[in-house]
Amino acid sequence: MSRLDLAAHGLIAAPRRSRIPGDAAGSVADVLDRAVREAPEFTALVGRHARYSYAELDRQSNRAAHALLAAGLREGDRIAMSLENQTEIVVAFLGAMRIGAIWAGINRNLAGPEKQFILHDAGVRLFLGDAAACQQLSSRRSELPSLARVIEVRPGEASCGFRELLASAADETRPALDVDPSAPAAIAYTSGTTGVPKGAVHSQHNLLLPGAIAAYKGRATSATTVGVCLPLTVLNLMVLGPVLSAQVGCKCVLMDRLDAVGIAAWIRDERIVSFASVPTTFHDLLTHPDVAPGDLESLTQPGVGGANCPEEFKQLYRKRFGIEVQEGYGLTEAPTSVSHTDPQRPRIPGSVGKPHPHQVLRIEDESGTLLPPREVGEVCVGPTTEGPWAGVYTPMLGYWNRAEASAEALRGGWLHTGDLGYLDEEGNLYISDRKADMILRGGANVYSAEVERVLHEDPRVAECAVIGTPDERLGERVAAVIQLEAGARGEQSVLEAELMAHCRDRLARYKCPEQICFVDAFPRNAMNKIVKRELAALLGLA
Repeated sequence: MSRLDLAAHGLIAAPRRSRIPGDAAGSVADVLDRAVREAPEFTALVGRHARYSYAELDRQSNRAAHALLAAGLREGDRIAMSLENQTEIVVAFLGAMRIGAIWAGINRNLAGPEKQFILHDAGVRLFLGDAAACQQLSSRRSELPSLARVIEVRPGEASCGFRELLASAADETRPALDVDPSAPAAIAYTSGTTGVPKGAVHSQHNLLLPGAIAAYKGRATSATTVGVCLPLTVLNLMVLGPVLSAQVGCKCVLMDRLDAVGIAAWIRDERIVSFASVPTTFHDLLTHPDVAPGDLESLTQPGVGGANCPEEFKQLYRKRFGIEVQEGYGLTEAPTSVSHTDPQRPRIPGSVGKPHPHQVLRIEDESGTLLPPREVGEVCVGPTTEGPWAGVYTPMLGYWNRAEASAEALRGGWLHTGDLGYLDEEGNLYISDRKADMILRGGANVYSAEVERVLHEDPRVAECAVIGTPDERLGERVAAVIQLEAGARGEQSVLEAELMAHCRDRLARYKCPEQICFVDAFPRNAMNKIVKRELAALLGLA
């Protein structure tokens, strides 16, 4: 194992796993090797200011590795970066992997204290960030005793701290280091929707699994151009973008615009085939008057995630792409995806598909007892014991500096997700809700997702979130917060009454919202998910 003391950081050593079937890379450190050997001049990475072949990306990553070593980083040291989607972030990430350092991405939109929390919690030694991020930290250095150096990154400019760092490392060969693929490699901080963020720690072995599964299922080949517009500072996006692309030897495009016109331009100009985002982004792409149908011509593998999809959106998606919206289930701790529906089979309403071939699922009650089909309990994930993927999977190594939380989440050798759901007789998974999103009303459980799905049936509802509000007698009451479609008309009191009647027609009375509030926009995190913990205070409901 790594020289890092796992127990000191609340982590659990993962058992040695079998080599990933069909994957030439044993670690992220050597993920470029096959493409460099077989197609060195093929385009690997495209950003606003740079375009690298696989050979060039390999050389730049080696320079970054030597530069990080020269800056004093060693195996197990933490390096963090806060930057928009530019090639520098991938070069720095791969450099960190090649010296066995531990990576932590920090979203640019976080406030100064939020960035400070992650840097302090992870004990980051080197921070790379844009001008704004560096400025945010300038007055907080005294509160970050582990932070030895802050380096500014200015993409597209001839000179900046990061370019000077790379220029100082003339060596373009791989550092002669033995990187352990089972050791901690990256910390992915949760969105903090239930309180203080926790850092899920993954090994380089873990980070290769999603791409290997995509290749195994034929969803990615060397002919697939992958686009990434969600933040690469989110570890799942780094894994499903640049790392996956390198595993199959295809081109990865880093999109630095989030508006529909800007994204459409990237898709059109780079002939992007595979691109995943949230329903809001796709809705804008399909309805914006300045996005021509031809702009999306190459996009044959659109992926939607991160939110419930209204039926109106599904119809729009179906009409444009000729395929159904595919649903899946995943979480940061897994890492990324756990299950996915099969586009070759009829859609099963409410199901998020079957587990991937390297994983098995079980549903447990609060005592850890295995539940039969169609009984709701906690969703748990473990490695399959049969077939070519037997013994390959391992979940996160734990939560950084949180030994109790790690032991609780990984008890019995299974990842306990904290999500509630059930399996049917064929092994299809259905998610009822997050444990944190369960409302306990007078002793009865109300699952927010169920109520939200009913509210989404009304075409006037653009977005909604169901939360529990304190009640002295019942414990909690059910409240719904709604953002209307731009064209929705009518008095809010009338809309409220109609939506309540709609819920009463489709739900047991105790599940129906007793209060509905309307907002112009929701507070959202880096993945564009609604931050429910802010709603009660925002609306004066707490």
